[in-house]
Amino acid sequence: MGAALDSLQADREALLEICSGFGTADWEAASGCAGWSVQDIIAHVGALFWLVVDPSKLPDVAGLPTERAQDVYVEARRSWSSEQVLADYEAVSTQAIVALAGLEAQDFELPLGDLGTYPAALLPNAFAFDHYTHIRADLFGPRGPISGEPPASDELRLVPTLDWIAAAAPQQNADALASLAGALDLVVTGPGARTIRLGDGAVVGEIRSSAPDFVRWVTQRSTWEQSGVSSDGDEAALATGRRLRVF
Repeated sequence: MGAALDSLQADREALLEICSGFGTADWEAASGCAGWSVQDIIAHVGALFWLVVDPSKLPDVAGLPTERAQDVYVEARRSWSSEQVLADYEAVSTQAIVALAGLEAQDFELPLGDLGTYPAALLPNAFAFDHYTHIRADLFGPRGPISGEPPASDELRLVPTLDWIAAAAPQQNADALASLAGALDLVVTGPGARTIRLGDGAVVGEIRSSAPDFVRWVTQRSTWEQSGVSSDGDEAALATGRRLRVF
């Protein structure tokens, strides 16, 4: 398997281990995603895998924006027990990882609605990003209800996650970036270190943060102040940077 699937497999195993220790109160606790419980998060990641394995198992969401579609999938599983949700996730994730592995060598573009259009080989990165973010930012504190240390934020997990963000950010923020009078550099330090340049022309602003903090603020799960971001450059460009959002 490629790096993204290695990351996804590692976080799948970590998530199954985390969930194995849950009691009723843990499943029902509010997650870091507004309106979603911990159980809803697991239902969500399971439903996403069904999109790869057999979309007919999911409600019809044709014409809905991506985030509303995810709500519909979760709502359809609210009557399930936590045991059902976890068993579904465990089974479908095994099948989906095999299916995703088949895309790694493919050479065609895959339209994903309002998420953008991507090389099919990058789809495993989207799943790695989704797992990375939900586990660390929505299940574990300070936003989520789980205390203790989350799974590692290392090269294994962060490189595929950052690859997805680098591909998604220009497409998912096209309107905001259209107003830039130049380019904006997102300087990421630590595991997966890189500079992601958004916009064209001379660099008019620079935003610096560690890789784990970068994932949090660019998904709008923390503010720059909470994430220890440093920045300099044109104020209008930096204001655009604060509004960036990847999903």
